[in-house]
Amino acid sequence: MKSILLLLPVSSYRNEDFLAAADKLGVQVIAVTDNCPQLASSRGMSALQAAPFDQPVHAAQAILEHLRAEPDAVLAVEDHGLELAALLRERLGLPGNAVAAVGLTCDKLAFRHLLQAHGFRCPDFRHVEDEADVLALAQRLAYPVVVKARRLSSSRGVVRADNAGELISAMRRVSAIQARADREGQELGLVVEAFIPGREYALEGLLTAGELSVLALFDKPDPLDGPYFEETIYVTPSRLPEAMQTQIAEQVARACRLAGLSTGPVHAEMRVNDQGVWLLEVASRSIGGLCGRVLRHALGMSLEELLLRHALNEPLPEVAARGAAGVMMIPIPKRGLYQGVHHLDAARALPHITDIQIAVEAGALLLPAPEGASYLGFIFAEADTPQAAEQALRAAHRLLAFEIQTEVPVVAV
Repeated sequence: MKSILLLLPVSSYRNEDFLAAADKLGVQVIAVTDNCPQLASSRGMSALQAAPFDQPVHAAQAILEHLRAEPDAVLAVEDHGLELAALLRERLGLPGNAVAAVGLTCDKLAFRHLLQAHGFRCPDFRHVEDEADVLALAQRLAYPVVVKARRLSSSRGVVRADNAGELISAMRRVSAIQARADREGQELGLVVEAFIPGREYALEGLLTAGELSVLALFDKPDPLDGPYFEETIYVTPSRLPEAMQTQIAEQVARACRLAGLSTGPVHAEMRVNDQGVWLLEVASRSIGGLCGRVLRHALGMSLEELLLRHALNEPLPEVAARGAAGVMMIPIPKRGLYQGVHHLDAARALPHITDIQIAVEAGALLLPAPEGASYLGFIFAEADTPQAAEQALRAAHRLLAFEIQTEVPVVAV
């Protein structure tokens, strides 16, 4: 029986889907999680149950010391764990992307330098280390600009600023977010770059021996103009002209080659405007959250099963167009305690809606972007056209009424 070491963040939406895919394939899973080390030691957990994913050298040593048998492959379920997975593969002599390549694509500043050096369309950008740097720049920049944390994913720690005052405020806010989320946040500094107008798109792909296969190109029909850039709807197939879709795929493939990525999943984000394609991100991971479920219609299996097959060098399916599909990441509208949702059954019964998954439990603290890194849940739709899928997602979302308690009572003891 083949085995795979899976890096499973305890907060990931996808753990169950990966475990179900492994069970279907008859693959033994060596599960490594990132539980709090202090809690783990007090509860008798092993090093495999409390690996610090954000300290890859330390975590790799502890994991290797506790492995009873070497796996056939190592795979990180989320971006949190990519560098650790690469280091483990290197230490175990398994094929995979180089540690340096993974690290480069996890760092927004390093990736911007790569794009600039090789002639990609790239916004003007600056690396700012502290507030003094921002104050020195504030009156000299052309606005709007976007302030970004260097190693956080999605819209977490991304804030638009339209003037010098907003820039200073955004810098302080993003610095605080990065310091809480990244062990090295205080030393990393931030990226300040020109805002790129245009529509945003996402490419989901798979690299095999350096060749990119496109699994899907997603439209993001909601404008993402700030100030916080929280993603909502993905719809595939894209409604972009074929020539532009080809250009996007070619640029993503070229960026992968230059970064040194050669195998495994690729998730790329880009903007398109009258000037052409602007790559925002190319990551050696698959699409996050439960969004991968939207690809079942084209893959004939779950995305997680496809990724396990690829990692274990098993046969892969042909990607086939089967109508259109879409997913909405239900945004968190405000900070507060989640109480529940109304009209869920009615929304699930709408035409073209295939599933609605609420991802939070009653009593959970909700944080909207840019501090938050989660969603209320996911709405899925399938239809004959992208337009119909998008309309179904919007209709279902309009029906849902979320109850969020914004004033938290304080009880004296």
